[in-house]
Amino acid sequence: MMTQTPPAGDESRKVPFWRGEWASLAMMVLLLTVTRTSLANHYQVPSGSMEPTLMPGDRVAVNMMAYGLRVPFTDIELIDRGEPQRGDVVVFKSPADGTRLIKRLVAVGGDTVALIDGRLWIDGQPLQDAETGDIEHFGARDVHLNLRDGGGPDVATSTIPAGMGLVLGDHRGNSADGRYFGLVPMKSLYGKASAVYYRSGEGFGWTRL
Repeated sequence: MMTQTPPAGDESRKVPFWRGEWASLAMMVLLLTVTRTSLANHYQVPSGSMEPTLMPGDRVAVNMMAYGLRVPFTDIELIDRGEPQRGDVVVFKSPADGTRLIKRLVAVGGDTVALIDGRLWIDGQPLQDAETGDIEHFGARDVHLNLRDGGGPDVATSTIPAGMGLVLGDHRGNSADGRYFGLVPMKSLYGKASAVYYRSGEGFGWTRL
């Protein structure tokens, strides 16, 4: 059987990936190595509570400067970089036992929120896609939900106090989240999850969140 050599054009199409995505990965790895305490860190996903966005075993790059610069190993803020936004995937300290968790921030201070059958309403407006029902829209960001196990506990209509946030898992029927341990103080957010840089069965890559 004859083997054919791929045309040069096939190889050239790979260049943009390596120049763009690989450069981003290399930069994040450098940050993880040099300044992981204050600037960047990583998190290994322990469960399926964020499926399908995050899978068990995923390794996630976390931007520790997304919401400000802190004194290493403390909650003391040195520089305010911006406010957490609805739809951000965040790493935070659990109000229940201090464990570091990763969930989606779905509501912030001043929002009037309700959760019915796993689907969010903010300020009286549904976030879900009218056609599919399993996609929520946080501005321009589309979030795919896992409702295979139902929606989990509902959340009665309530207004989030200033300085607090509601976090939920994207796998609404299988997530120990804010419905169980309550609201999360914004100051307890360690950082924003930027991308999945390793996935079991697929290896290294760079999938932005």
